[in-house]
Amino acid sequence: MRHGSKAADHRANRLLAALDAQDLQWLEPHLEIVELTRGKVVYETGEVVRYAYFPHDTIVSLVTVLRNGGTVEVAAFGREGAFGFISALVTRQSFGRYIAQFAGTASRLPVERLYEATSRRPRVRDLLLRFTEALLTQSLQTIACNAVHSVEARCCRWILSTRDRMERDKLPLTHELLAEMLGVQRSTVSSVVRSLQLAGLIQQGRGVITVVNRSGLEEAACECYSVMRGSFEKLLPLTYPKG
Repeated sequence: MRHGSKAADHRANRLLAALDAQDLQWLEPHLEIVELTRGKVVYETGEVVRYAYFPHDTIVSLVTVLRNGGTVEVAAFGREGAFGFISALVTRQSFGRYIAQFAGTASRLPVERLYEATSRRPRVRDLLLRFTEALLTQSLQTIACNAVHSVEARCCRWILSTRDRMERDKLPLTHELLAEMLGVQRSTVSSVVRSLQLAGLIQQGRGVITVVNRSGLEEAACECYSVMRGSFEKLLPLTYPKG
């Protein structure tokens, strides 16, 4: 479902909100707001990328799909960023599967218009380059995290990052979703979540996980959380939600 394209609505995305009025005005006629339902596959691996998306209140994961049908998350996109335009630089094909983890809205823009903006609007180009560097840091750190850190530490990192992007403590997270993003069995996640609750770090309910001790959760997470967050805060200080 498509909605109107008011500039104020597009500013729900912090990357678009960081643009000055003239740059956003230049893009605005080509921006449209779309709804992303939970579980919607925005792009499948190898699919032609025609639009860049700027999430508002949803989180979209880029996952690698394995031959056995399993998936592992390698990057995530919330209101602090955008996805699609990097995949379309040369091949115009998606790196992997982009899937909406939570229902919400996003602004989308034809990639041709965004590329035109990077050549004609220096401040747009600078902002996207900064985001690209922060995204590369996130992706590389996620790969390293998946390889060497415990499921519990990675789970804490994922919950914290989701909490930052959604800017609330009560998160619509299920054990199935966490297992899929972490690339582990659901029973493993259930055990980890139970231990985190017993430690007083979270409270779990039906399809909901509530962060009750953020500082304790940060201590239990691996250093990847602070590295990823620090990269965004350094390169895009006006876009990343405060803790």
